[in-house]
Amino acid sequence: MNPSSRWRQLLPSLPVLEWGRAYNRETLLSDGVAALIVTIMLIPQSLAYAMLAGLPPEVGLYASVAPLLLYAVFGTSRVLAVGPVAVVSLMTAAAIGQYAVAGTPQYWAVAITLAFLSGLLLLAMGLLRLGFLANFLSHPVISGFISASGILIAASQLKTLMGVKAEGHNFLDLAVSLVSQLGQVHVLTLAIGTATVAFLFWVRSGLKPMLQRLGMKPRAADVVAKTGPVAAIAVTTLLTWGLDWQAQGVKIVGTVPQGLPPFTLPLWDLGLWQQLLVPALLISVVGFVESVSVGQTLAAKRRQRIEPDQELVALGSSNLSAAFTGGFPVTGGFARSVVNFDAGAQT
Repeated sequence: MNPSSRWRQLLPSLPVLEWGRAYNRETLLSDGVAALIVTIMLIPQSLAYAMLAGLPPEVGLYASVAPLLLYAVFGTSRVLAVGPVAVVSLMTAAAIGQYAVAGTPQYWAVAITLAFLSGLLLLAMGLLRLGFLANFLSHPVISGFISASGILIAASQLKTLMGVKAEGHNFLDLAVSLVSQLGQVHVLTLAIGTATVAFLFWVRSGLKPMLQRLGMKPRAADVVAKTGPVAAIAVTTLLTWGLDWQAQGVKIVGTVPQGLPPFTLPLWDLGLWQQLLVPALLISVVGFVESVSVGQTLAAKRRQRIEPDQELVALGSSNLSAAFTGGFPVTGGFARSVVNFDAGAQT
C-alpha cells in the first residue's frame, strides 16, 4: 500500500461529495421546505436548551450554526439535525456547575472548553474506528438514563412553570424546594405554562386527526402537527406582548444579542481539562448513542445506512466548531430529526 492510500484510510471521508454530485433543483426544493420548518422549530428549542444548561439563551443559537454546517460535510445521515439537545444540556449543567456560577462569563468559558474536549474525544474515537463499541452498549441502561434525564429536566423546569425560585442538586432536593415555595406561586405564570403544556400534549395525538378530518393530506397533517410547539411559542409571545404580561410579573427571555456567533477559544488550563475529561467522555458517549440511534432508525426507513465511525468524526467536528463559535456540547436531536425526515429532507 502506498503512503497516499494509507493516508486516505486514516483521514475522514467527505460524504457530502457522494450526494453532492447528484444534487438537483428537486432536491433543493425538498431540502428548502424541510430547512424552513426545522429552523422555525430550532430557534425556540435552542434558546430553551441553552437556558437549561445554565447559559445565556443566545448561546443556544450559536451552537446551532457551525455544528450543522460541519455535520453536513462529514455526516452520513441525510436527515439528522445536529445541535443542542435536552439530555446533553442537562449533563453540561451538571458537569460545569461545580466550576463556575451559572450565567457568568467563566461558566460560559467552561462550557466552551467542555465542547472542545468532547469534540476531541469523538474525533479521536472516529479516527481509531471505535464506532463498533456502540453495539455493546446496553439498551436498558441507555433507556433508563434517558428516562431519568427526562424526569430531571421536567422537575428542573417546574420552578419556571410556577414562577418561583427553587434549588437542588438532585430530584429529591429539588422536589422539597418546590414544595416549600408553593405559597409563592405566580398564578398567571402557572396558568400560561399549564395551558401550553396541555396544548402540547393534545398536539401530539389530537391535531393530526383533526387536520385530516378537515381535508388535509396525511403527510402534510403530520408535518403541521409536529410544528405545534412553534405555534405555542408564537401565540404566547404575541399574547405576552399584546396583553403586557411582563408588567404583571411574567418573566420573558429579554433582549437576545444580534449578530453572527463570535470566535471563541477554550480555556487552556490542563487542571480543568483533567477534571472535565470524564464528564466530556460521558457526554460524548451518550450523545453518540442518541445520535446513531436516531440516524439508524431514520436511515432504515429509506433503505439507507450510516457509518458509526464516520458519525464519530462528524460529531467530533461539530463539537469542535461549537467550541470555536461560542457554543456548548451538541449532538443529533430526536425531535428535530424526525420533523426533518417527515418534512421531506433529502440531504
